[in-house]
Amino acid sequence: MKIGFIGFGSMGRAIAEGLLARNVCTPEDIYAERTAADVVAKSDWVVPAVVPAILEDVLGPVLPALRDKIVVSIVSGWDFARYEAFLAPGTHHISTIPNTPIAIGEGVLACESTHNLTEAEYAQFEETFGKIALIVPVTAAQFGPAGTLGGCTPAFTAMYLEALGDAGVKYGLSRAAAYQMAAQVLIGTGMLYLESGLHPGVLKDGVCSPGGTTIRGVAELEKRAFRGTVISAVDAIEGN
Repeated sequence: MKIGFIGFGSMGRAIAEGLLARNVCTPEDIYAERTAADVVAKSDWVVPAVVPAILEDVLGPVLPALRDKIVVSIVSGWDFARYEAFLAPGTHHISTIPNTPIAIGEGVLACESTHNLTEAEYAQFEETFGKIALIVPVTAAQFGPAGTLGGCTPAFTAMYLEALGDAGVKYGLSRAAAYQMAAQVLIGTGMLYLESGLHPGVLKDGVCSPGGTTIRGVAELEKRAFRGTVISAVDAIEGN
């Protein structure tokens, strides 16, 4: 399968890097040519990866050729209904929103559950992209918030990682050691949730002994509206 990227910014490159890192594709299977026509001509699957404002101008000249391809969009704001009104009738397409950890095969890929891929095409989509990301199908109404939660919050998480590192340095740890420990805590806690299915509150309570040190830190975070601040950050992106 040949995968072509129309636009090759940070997210397009991240997907390509993930596909190569997990041996899903070889370099010869990936195209990121100068023009959209070149990409479409050489590819089986086409990934529009340009900024939303120029998508129509970029894809307009190749709409007829896209009818014979599979379109996997990563363009923010372009859901199934919007593409359906723009693409040539009969074009098979699905809208997704990835995040940057996809570059190392540990991404999140929110995808709209409404699409017109065939059963076989969707199975191939899951087989391909499921090797580099957790695929989460969502409704059209949930597509934007899911994109925010998966696509934007790596920035929040990196800030939390940096803050934990600063705290470690404040108390004498080397910055490298502090960052490594904090990063592993993030990985381990996430994997513990995914594999156990335990509610995050249960995971938190498992560390908080009565009258112990951890609950004092939790209480301080609650006093400073830690969870409310995180929710407010998502609200700011969603415009609420």
